[in-house]
Amino acid sequence: MLVGIDVGGSSIKYAPVEAGSGRLLRPLASVATPRQGMLDPLIQCLAQIAATTAPGASVGVALPSVVRNGVALTAANLHASLIGADVRSLLHAKLGQPVVFLNDADAAGIAEIRTGAGQGVAGTVVVLTFGTGIGSALFVDGRLVPNTELGHLEMNGREAEHQASARVRTDESLDWKQWSERVNDYLAYIHALFWPDLIIIGGGVSENFSQFGSLLRSPAQIRCAQLGAAAGTVGAALAASGVQL
Repeated sequence: MLVGIDVGGSSIKYAPVEAGSGRLLRPLASVATPRQGMLDPLIQCLAQIAATTAPGASVGVALPSVVRNGVALTAANLHASLIGADVRSLLHAKLGQPVVFLNDADAAGIAEIRTGAGQGVAGTVVVLTFGTGIGSALFVDGRLVPNTELGHLEMNGREAEHQASARVRTDESLDWKQWSERVNDYLAYIHALFWPDLIIIGGGVSENFSQFGSLLRSPAQIRCAQLGAAAGTVGAALAASGVQL
């Protein structure tokens, strides 16, 4: 058994996960992210979740951050106190059990590659999560290229996620056709840079894929993510299991 934890700006999703299969052993649970994601309260909260979900199990935590060797280098939608903190060591010190930290889009991508829409696909695969921003995970023959942050690509003079995220669609009251046209511009940029064989569309917007999927255009094959809201949790747990990244 593993513990998968997916930290967001407003809530933290978690569950015990079966090693190997990535199957949730209990339904996904959630709690509010404490005090705007400040470092000390967040570590305290994560320690409590891990200790009560599966005592002694390895823990994987996904953060909306660039993560290198357990250190958070950015903190999107979380408190700036995380930046530069060795969050892995801090949580390990509280729990005394193995801990892995990684970027949240990378975690969602791992879940889709290992158990979801990208399972068994060779070549270059890009997983894009459309939510408050645009997260990305890049895989080459199943191997992760971490911390790609492709939502920050410049598109028409602005960051892509400021034009084509799910939040922008809501804030600007775009219908699916209008929003899909912006996403298609973004997918063209992704293709020009990486020439992917497959693009997987994830994040909260994937729940409505039937309404916009047919409007998306790319030379790459396009698929809807399969794991939904559980992707980050499952991927974090799989990373903690020592699965090859």
